[in-house]
Amino acid sequence: MTQKFVPAPAFGEADLSNCEREQIHLAGSIQPHGALLLCSEPGLKIVLASENAAEFLGLAPAGEPHTLIGMALDKLAGDLAGRVRPQLRAPLRTQPLRLRCTAGRPLRGIDAMIHRPAGGGVLIELEPAGPTIDVVGPIEAALQTILGSVSLASLCDETARIFKALTGYDRVMVYKFDDEGHGQVFAEQREPGLEPYLANRYPASDIPQIARRLYERHRVRMLVDVGFKPVRLHPALSPISGAPLDMSLCALRSSSPIHVQYLQNMGVRATLVVSIMVGGQLWGLIACHHYAPFFVASEIRAACEFLAEAVATRIAAFESFVLAQAELAARRLEQRMVEALSREGNWKSALFDNPQSLLHPVRATGAALLFDNEVTVTGDVPGTQDIRAIGTWLDSRAAQSGTEPAKLDQAKLDQAMTITASLTGEAEHFEAIKAAASGVLAVSLSSEPGTYLIWVRPEQVRTVTWGGDPTKPVTIGDTPADLSPRRSFAQWHQVMRLQCEPWTEADIAAARLIGAMVSDVVLQSRTVRMLIAQDQLERVRREVAVSTQPVIVADVNGDILLINRAFTAMVAGANHPLQSLTDLPGLFVDAQYVAERLQTLRTHRLSWRGEIAIRRDSGEALPLLIRADPILATADRVLGFVLIMTDMTEQKAASVARRRFQDGIIEQNRTVSGLIASKQDMTVQNLLKSVFENAQLAALEITDRVDPSRMPEMLESVRDSVRRTTVVLQNLFTQDPPGEEA
Repeated sequence: MTQKFVPAPAFGEADLSNCEREQIHLAGSIQPHGALLLCSEPGLKIVLASENAAEFLGLAPAGEPHTLIGMALDKLAGDLAGRVRPQLRAPLRTQPLRLRCTAGRPLRGIDAMIHRPAGGGVLIELEPAGPTIDVVGPIEAALQTILGSVSLASLCDETARIFKALTGYDRVMVYKFDDEGHGQVFAEQREPGLEPYLANRYPASDIPQIARRLYERHRVRMLVDVGFKPVRLHPALSPISGAPLDMSLCALRSSSPIHVQYLQNMGVRATLVVSIMVGGQLWGLIACHHYAPFFVASEIRAACEFLAEAVATRIAAFESFVLAQAELAARRLEQRMVEALSREGNWKSALFDNPQSLLHPVRATGAALLFDNEVTVTGDVPGTQDIRAIGTWLDSRAAQSGTEPAKLDQAKLDQAMTITASLTGEAEHFEAIKAAASGVLAVSLSSEPGTYLIWVRPEQVRTVTWGGDPTKPVTIGDTPADLSPRRSFAQWHQVMRLQCEPWTEADIAAARLIGAMVSDVVLQSRTVRMLIAQDQLERVRREVAVSTQPVIVADVNGDILLINRAFTAMVAGANHPLQSLTDLPGLFVDAQYVAERLQTLRTHRLSWRGEIAIRRDSGEALPLLIRADPILATADRVLGFVLIMTDMTEQKAASVARRRFQDGIIEQNRTVSGLIASKQDMTVQNLLKSVFENAQLAALEITDRVDPSRMPEMLESVRDSVRRTTVVLQNLFTQDPPGEEA
């Protein structure tokens, strides 16, 4: 279903329901304390002017901007054109340039700010110039104070003090944004008797995103009188672009009626807002409030912008120091892990033997490692099953996002991370473990599911003070269009439950570094294991290849990985491709039987022991003893199959020899016993019995100890000895006794 396009509201036509998209940079009007001119290039002909411009310059009464339209800037009295023209070689697209010049009738001092707006032309903003103000001394002193700050808190306190002394506003606040866009008054300086706002929080909805983007581009914004009457531009569209004039970088740009109403509801009459940009992001604002109309000279505003950049640089230094400390801790931990890996082969011991080295950089109270289906923990953590449940939840988040675990939350982090200060808010069933794990910071260590390094924090019940009820940001009038910002800014206290202390950027950075380091060590460990396994595989492969027993190795799918030389020699000449276990049955005499047993091996993972016969080129069948086994990694995971065959030719010959021996012994025993029994000679019977018992014992020893290839020969030797012995007995006892006639 196609969504219906809803156009962004024009400037001044938004209400609280759509102010996020109000085109405030296309205001089409300015504050009345200055004037605006848009000139075409290269002739600097005025093509657009504010309706008060002619009056501001003393050329015509108010409301007659057409007096200036079409006039060359050079025709104006004073040196405005002469000061502007040399600057046109610069781009002037991202930051206005301030010029002190003269203009107007009578001739007077003017502060001009020039830049090139999107859409073309040169935009010139004019303000009355007061006496020259020496700001160098205050800037130098302030800069030394800023550079001497030893913590973020002291820096913000000093910044509020410096800006109040420099500008003279009734109240100066350093306002810091959190990850969700909410703001908090981090430091404050105020006149006695004013209600304190220090530590108050304000919802993200108080500053629409489009306004935040303008704060990023135009770093200093002054509103002289909240009750001002906007001065329109003439014509409404820029003759150069044919579109409304882009006023993103205009110092004089009118403020949105909604913002004006917001300030009026607070009782504020004038403001100065200076952006604090850290790392390309809007870190916060220096917000100055006055309770009467108030104008600040351009030199002071320039000094404020300069000092705000110094403050931002100092904040970046503090944050970098924290990151450097985290990196140092991570590198020390990495060194211990690498040493443990090389010394003991166990990197996890180094990770958990000193818990503080793992917990302190992230300011966590507990940590857990999910790796190779094992759980290792330290500190205050939930039970093992709860940790596994968190791992399952992390896997499900990856599955729901349609990304692999290693790519989870990659929009802002190099290492896959999941960050939440309220685990219960993400999944209600985790409320039972809030005492140990109300917040979770987790790093995925590999692309395999269930492999995580997890830090936890307990629930921290705390009271947050808001500057007004954040759940009621608007006042609704009699009609839907009558929406205005809330009128009450009385402190509103909210008890926060089921949340941990929020994870800071420093915590996240430390976790990212440690996670990346552990991932590297895990990869190194697995690489070492792979090399060892590869070495063992090659050694085993060589041993199997030269084994005298025929061997076949197949993978879990039955595809043949290895056939050794003994098997190849055994089937030499067979015109039969061998790529899978399903190709083997055709080599054997009873192909159907072999196929059935191999299928059972693969399907049911049942070992097979039995005798089979392979076809030979000569047409003879070679008897084999086969041993086929599945190779199991775990109870439910098969790596492959191994088939080992033993040539049964010698065993068969030995078996035949044993039967021949037994049959021969029995026959000899019967023959000789019959002959000798006729003499009724018990002595001979006993001798004969001893001969046969001795032969039987010798045969047992031979069949148990002797190489099967020699067994027939040795059994035949024993049988021949028995035969010879019985012949000797026969010769001895079948002759007539001496002295008797034959």
